[in-house]
Amino acid sequence: MRDNMCFACSPQNPIGLHLKFTMENETCRAAFTAGENHQGWDGFVHGGLLMTLLDEAMAQWLWRKEIRAMTAEMNVRFSLPVAIGQEVVVEAQCEKSHRRLYQLTARIILPDGRQAVRATAKFLTVD
Repeated sequence: MRDNMCFACSPQNPIGLHLKFTMENETCRAAFTAGENHQGWDGFVHGGLLMTLLDEAMAQWLWRKEIRAMTAEMNVRFSLPVAIGQEVVVEAQCEKSHRRLYQLTARIILPDGRQAVRATAKFLTVD
């Protein structure tokens, strides 16, 4: 098995999303433009893929802080559809932590600044 084949962020994964995250202050962020192969309803990004973007942004926040953790629970609220071919920004921040549990939030922002999707998640550290 090859290392670093993450579907969301690995540049080596031939079918991956190839997300490139940056950390600015306490916000982890990446831009993404969905193609036709990312559709759910005609012309719109599949909801599961949007959830993947949110989950990865939160996981990247932890990884950049050298915290090894996996998603334990995630709640998502879809407010606006995301069109294919439209560049969006996904960003995440940590809300709080206690021992092995981290609570993060993430959102997908449309080009006009409106929030399309929001998530809260709990991550549990792993050994």
